[in-house]
Amino acid sequence: MSKSAPAADSVRVEIYDQSYNLRGTDPEYIHKLAEYVDLKMRTVAQQTQTIDSLRLAVLAALNIADEYHILKRKADAASGDYLQKADDLSQALDEVLNDRRAG
Repeated sequence: MSKSAPAADSVRVEIYDQSYNLRGTDPEYIHKLAEYVDLKMRTVAQQTQTIDSLRLAVLAALNIADEYHILKRKADAASGDYLQKADDLSQALDEVLNDRRAG
């Protein structure tokens, strides 16, 4: 018997005073995302004095994309650091094991 994926439920959220019915398997997560987007749009609205909601949505999306790319760059750099450290440790372990075999 195969396991089926959880059913996608409809979740009603409000973003920048507009209601949306979204589908997903984790309503709490969907609400959290919607709250984040709403906050970004309201922050951009305060900073730009723009009332065009489409323009606000695009500017908020650019802000979120910028945050994502900054975090991704940091994660990629950290990943590279960890891989280098793992490689260094592996080489050190190989040296110790080779010394024991030779000695």
